[in-house]
Amino acid sequence: MVHYAKATFGVALVAGIIAAAWVSRKVLILMLIAMVLAVGMDPGIRFLQRKFKMSRGVATAVILLTVLGVLILFFSLVIPPIAHEFELFARRAPEYIQNLRRSGGVLGDLESRFKIGEQLEKLADNAPRIAQTSLSTVVGFTGAVASGLFSFFTLLVLTIYFAGSLPTLEDGLSALFPPDKRDEYRELLDRATEKIGGYASGQLTVSLIAGTCAFFAFLIIGLPFPAALAMWVSITTLIPSVGALVGAILCVLVASFVGIGTALITGIYILVYQQIENYVISPRVMKKAVDLSPAAVIISVLIGGSILGFVGALLALPLAAAAKVVVRDLWLRNRPEPAKKLTRRRKPAAELPPAPVEEPT
Repeated sequence: MVHYAKATFGVALVAGIIAAAWVSRKVLILMLIAMVLAVGMDPGIRFLQRKFKMSRGVATAVILLTVLGVLILFFSLVIPPIAHEFELFARRAPEYIQNLRRSGGVLGDLESRFKIGEQLEKLADNAPRIAQTSLSTVVGFTGAVASGLFSFFTLLVLTIYFAGSLPTLEDGLSALFPPDKRDEYRELLDRATEKIGGYASGQLTVSLIAGTCAFFAFLIIGLPFPAALAMWVSITTLIPSVGALVGAILCVLVASFVGIGTALITGIYILVYQQIENYVISPRVMKKAVDLSPAAVIISVLIGGSILGFVGALLALPLAAAAKVVVRDLWLRNRPEPAKKLTRRRKPAAELPPAPVEEPT
């Protein structure tokens, strides 16, 4: 009875832990993201401590303020032009409708068939009433924005805490192991965090190179808002596998408003640069950072994306690199290497002993 009671209690405890983790999964995901960001910031923090003799708290604040400054600069470059274009479109909307009604060809046929001008005028007249009756939609959107801001500030606070006290957290985690194995597991933990930090530093370097090259290329091509588009390319490059495609779609779309030729040249540049990045820049930068095969990279990103979506795809590679270190050092280090299959090698004809010669009888 004692055995069955212990087994029942153990099963109930595990089920309770799983249920609690599922209920608080959003907080746990934020903690995981903050921990990965803190480990990724660790090489930069150590560099500032070593180079400029800063304390860990000051170095952490410098890096976070730099990141926030880059984000503020990006939004300051993007939001005013977009607001100006919307305002200009709203003022010229009646003119556009009249031109649409007088136009011929395909647009004229579409206007005569579907009455696009009348539909746009009705939409403009009914806009105030729609805004008043869709209060629930506005409230829901406001709630989503508030929830996103709360998650962002929670992530920021957790990242600051984890980055500032990362050595203390590592000491506390290594203290959980037996004393005779403590140094060994601490070394293992250091190597795993080094892989995550190396991946973050390498990915940031690739992102900066992509953004710088895109800025000068967009200036030469003649795209509008080259700085904002270059920062967009730099940010999307941080996303594994699909980031380059996301950045390219917006750049080509903006270039298409200038002209089909400009859009074609922009697409060709992005395609050529991606080949250079995939086969020259990224392998050189990430050579010692991740140490994963291409198949492992693809599988990790697919699994992470299927589990946690965008966040999972973003965290898949550093976690996979750290998991490889743990698996290799804990389970595969003391295992004997597979025996090599020995193959018998036939001696060449010149090394064979000569056949015996029979004496004539």
